[in-house]
Amino acid sequence: QRCVVLRFLKSPPNQNKTSEEILHHLQNIVDFGKHVMKQFFGENYVHHGEIIQLPLDFVRQLCLKIQPERPESRCDKDMDTLSGYAMCLPNLTRLQTYRFVEHRPILCIEIKPKCGFIPFSSHVSQEIKHKVCRYCMHQHLKVANGKWKRPSKYCPLDLFSGNKQRMHFALKSLLQEAQNNLKIFKNGELIYGCKDEQDGVSDWNELARHLKPFFFPSNGLVSGPHCTRTIVKELIHVITMSLLSSTDACRAGDMKTVPVSQGRSYCEASAFNKELVRNGKHKLESSGLPKGCLLYKTLQAQMLDMLDIEGLYPLYNRVEQYLEEFPEERSTLQIDGLYNEAFYEKLLDLSTEDDGTVAFALTKVQQYRIAMTAKDCSIMIALSPCLQDECSEQRPVVPTSKSRFTFSVSVLDLDLKPYESIPHQYKLDGKIVNYYLKNVQAKDDPVMSSLFKENEDCTLVLHKV
Repeated sequence: QRCVVLRFLKSPPNQNKTSEEILHHLQNIVDFGKHVMKQFFGENYVHHGEIIQLPLDFVRQLCLKIQPERPESRCDKDMDTLSGYAMCLPNLTRLQTYRFVEHRPILCIEIKPKCGFIPFSSHVSQEIKHKVCRYCMHQHLKVANGKWKRPSKYCPLDLFSGNKQRMHFALKSLLQEAQNNLKIFKNGELIYGCKDEQDGVSDWNELARHLKPFFFPSNGLVSGPHCTRTIVKELIHVITMSLLSSTDACRAGDMKTVPVSQGRSYCEASAFNKELVRNGKHKLESSGLPKGCLLYKTLQAQMLDMLDIEGLYPLYNRVEQYLEEFPEERSTLQIDGLYNEAFYEKLLDLSTEDDGTVAFALTKVQQYRIAMTAKDCSIMIALSPCLQDECSEQRPVVPTSKSRFTFSVSVLDLDLKPYESIPHQYKLDGKIVNYYLKNVQAKDDPVMSSLFKENEDCTLVLHKV
């Protein structure tokens, strides 16, 4: 009735926490959203929620009701039914800004953009990491491990380029191969997206049927492949315009992080880039993102990973060594919270000159955790059709050929990545790069590819057998 989301902690079956520990954990999540992520992304984009206490009987009934709906891969953890504490958050598949349009149909697109830059750190040991982005490399390992059937053509650098042509290509690729990077909801119900890990085949006609009333309310468009293409094109246009809109200022907006121009603005493995090279063009346009838009802020936060995991791992070990000697310092160093103003202020130190201290190492570790959080967040774009006379000046509106939408953009999945996951990240990075070098780059051997020079005429000779 209130259109809210309840979020419960989950934990492995044998790790039952006390009610106090659960309350403390939830409080940390709320504080982190409120005092840290809000500063990076801005007031309107971050919804940190509040902690509430529910009757235990209600929680147990709820748990039984949702258990059959949970994907098998998530059932290794149990929902907390003993403390009664939960987080109460707005339902971001609905419009956040205007309560009075709630009776309207609402479309919501959830995008997990992933990391939008190529490492620029001098600590990187393999040259390929300066050329091909992490997402494109990881795709090959995921397909090899059976997680997905095919690699996606999506490359995060295209989405973060600010160039509309590249952004359209990135979004079209996401719609073709959603994996767990794209979902579409209609009135809060999932209508498009990967329901299980293997099923990647997208049905655009089915999607177009759902979306037609939004984009062509008068139903003047014939059905069929042309109609489907037009609707998908309109959808991509609306998503692009919403992502480039800026509706909020934030404190970290003027942070002097490393300019993107220092690294490459494109990824050599991107299907868009390969297409350009094939057509004899080598210049990839990168228009840059408008400073106030959510993608720009996401990228700024991601780029707090200034040393790459290879440069960070020795610093993590330095902090670990210090904690072994002085375990009682863990709370003073704020490794598990408190996430307050002081914690945020320390993140603004962007020096990369290592002075050998634990303080320097810790700052870089905390910045890396923020960057990892920003690399894994989700962006929610809620859209609702608005009539000509309703679209007043103070509401953000995006026009399409036959209709207009009022929209709100939010960001979620902003829990701080655990300090303990850094060794895992280090190992995974090595695995991804080594797999790519051995199995993908080796196939693109320059000797072979030079035999088939681009755009040269070839003659095929058929011999009678």
